[in-house]
Amino acid sequence: MLCDYLTVQGFLTKTQDRYGLTPSTEVFLTTTSPAWMGSIVEFMASPEMIALWLVDPVSYVRNGGSVRLGSIAPDHPVWVKFARAMVPFMQPTAQAVAGTVRGWPTPPKHVLDIAAGHGLFGITLAQAISGAQITALDWPAVLQVAQENAEAAGVVDRYRTIPGSAFEVDWGSGYDLVLLTNFLHHFDQETCVSLLERARKSLGAGGRVLAVEFVPNEDRVSPPFPAMFSFMMLGSTPSGDAYTAREFADMGRTAGFERVRADPLPPSPQTLVTFEQG
Repeated sequence: MLCDYLTVQGFLTKTQDRYGLTPSTEVFLTTTSPAWMGSIVEFMASPEMIALWLVDPVSYVRNGGSVRLGSIAPDHPVWVKFARAMVPFMQPTAQAVAGTVRGWPTPPKHVLDIAAGHGLFGITLAQAISGAQITALDWPAVLQVAQENAEAAGVVDRYRTIPGSAFEVDWGSGYDLVLLTNFLHHFDQETCVSLLERARKSLGAGGRVLAVEFVPNEDRVSPPFPAMFSFMMLGSTPSGDAYTAREFADMGRTAGFERVRADPLPPSPQTLVTFEQG
């Protein structure tokens, strides 16, 4: 019985014939909790995502990636679902990033958020840094969600948008910080380098680029979550991957950055990758 299995695993309590939540699961599975994670099912189990896995998985391995464009198809509707569903999951990570950036000697005033999605990373920075101006780039329908979140957070007056493809529209220039959060893993290394080059050219003097990624160890089978994420990219993108810290360092140097650093973002399974100029 599933409930008995979950009880053994420590996810449920059992008193006679009644099951209940443990303190930990109550935090994440109660709809009234600020940390409720149930909404992520709306994205992870959406028809658009499930459809990516209905093709024979062996074909992904033989092809070295999805046999179609998968989740990187232009203006894919799944990203609106992502923007609405993933805020609880990303909130602690966004707060950790904002805490790091707020501690810089000179906090950024002009921030570009590429593939902003829910907008949480830029919005949280705007809340943490007084006067910071955020520019978010994504598909128009996705940006509507980000703007709603910016308004709810009280920073909409410092939040502007650039609708369109990150590969086609003008990013602008003179930014103190460019965010590439949960974006690079959708593409091959050559494309990642081109995005990093474009980000570097959009920076002002002393500006930096921050990427948030699932970064496995060099063995590529640990830690478990980043290692498993590599398979998710195999089935949902033509050539995406979960890259190691060394691979990010190599891509950064190729793109013209002098220093690349990877720092864990506990309690999340993600890593903050910082690209700095000379």
